[in-house]
Amino acid sequence: MRLTATLTGDLRRLLAEEVRAGERAAMAAIRAETEQVKQELRQQVMAAFGGDARGVANAWRGRVFPTSGESLRPAGLVFTRLPKVIDAFERGALIRPKGGGKFLAIPTSFNRQGGRRGAKARVSPAQMVASRQGFLRPLKSGRGFVWCLPVRQGQRTGRGRAPLIAGGLMAVATSRRKGAAAWQQALLAQGFVPMFLLLPQVRLAKRLDVQGAAERALRRLPRRFVAAWERESGRAAA
Repeated sequence: MRLTATLTGDLRRLLAEEVRAGERAAMAAIRAETEQVKQELRQQVMAAFGGDARGVANAWRGRVFPTSGESLRPAGLVFTRLPKVIDAFERGALIRPKGGGKFLAIPTSFNRQGGRRGAKARVSPAQMVASRQGFLRPLKSGRGFVWCLPVRQGQRTGRGRAPLIAGGLMAVATSRRKGAAAWQQALLAQGFVPMFLLLPQVRLAKRLDVQGAAERALRRLPRRFVAAWERESGRAAA
């Protein structure tokens, strides 16, 4: 018995259409995976640092190449505009003073804009020194010091509560939260406000997993590409 097979249609056209379907599928898969990795890394930052880190989270960006047209060999790039910050919290970096200094000066919540973690200090170390009012209190651990300013009651203006003034440099404990009056009285009784923690070094906790996000994307990509190619070529997914 002899079997005979015959091709119908234009083979070159069929192959060209299949290649174009593959190019569209490859681009679609890379675009989707790039976006998923970007969103995963943004979510990692928000989960690690909370709402105050929205700017750091949004610093993650994604690009797909080529930027126009189609290709069977596209590439996706996910990157951050704050690489040093991300690298430090991915590695769990050890941070030491620069220039031969003995201590890192870490602002406390009293000395941060809005009391937010990572916000810029309202009073700088140079201002602390220039005020000639700063003094040190040792930490119980013996690993460093608290750099403080004396606190006094300021003048009341309008209907608001009279502010507390730290070293004549700034108002502190300005929150209107419940119990604010008792909080201010406790600070006055203490007689000082902690402005900086002075520590010889700080090891950051490892809070991010950028490498893991990339590896998960590589594992997902083949399945995503096959599914996209089946859609583009009109074949039903198996």
